[in-house]
Amino acid sequence: MTATVSKKLDFRPVTAANAADFEALFMAPGGPKFCWCMVWRATAAEGRGQNTSSEKRHDQMLARIAGGMPVGLLAYDASLPVAWVSIAPKATYQRLKGPDPSPGEVVWSLACMFARRQWRGQGIAHQLIAAAVAYARSKGANVVEAYPVAPDAPSYRFMGFVPAFERAGFEAAGMAGKRRHVMRLSMGR
Repeated sequence: MTATVSKKLDFRPVTAANAADFEALFMAPGGPKFCWCMVWRATAAEGRGQNTSSEKRHDQMLARIAGGMPVGLLAYDASLPVAWVSIAPKATYQRLKGPDPSPGEVVWSLACMFARRQWRGQGIAHQLIAAAVAYARSKGANVVEAYPVAPDAPSYRFMGFVPAFERAGFEAAGMAGKRRHVMRLSMGR
């Protein structure tokens, strides 16, 4: 069954108050419960790569949420969490590449998007990107950086696709590896 997104979704920052919704979304069939959106965030001390268990990543993410660290937004259809976008200050992502901020730039990074299977292919990416940009701006960001891939890329698809970011006004700023493009949206100061 494919859901039809006929209305604008409601976006809420992930906090301790809705962390259970975050967990439910990630544990849903097809959910990213293997990484808990920690791949780019984990410090060397927390452990990285294949040697870090899903449970450990889960606990690391929940500790960030409990501590009040911005980690992203949940998209709700009524009371059901249906999608996620990882949006946070770039400094909180230990492993993301891209240009160093220029003086005066406050850069937030959009590093991941996920939607429940039945909500995919319904135009949610546009809403996720727009909500992430608005949230980052409300927190003082004047640049949002993203790391999407070409639509035919065999990996990193959870980071979004270049055309969606182009439509949202992002501009190419380089490459982060062989597949991931660095795209930036400057929002003025």
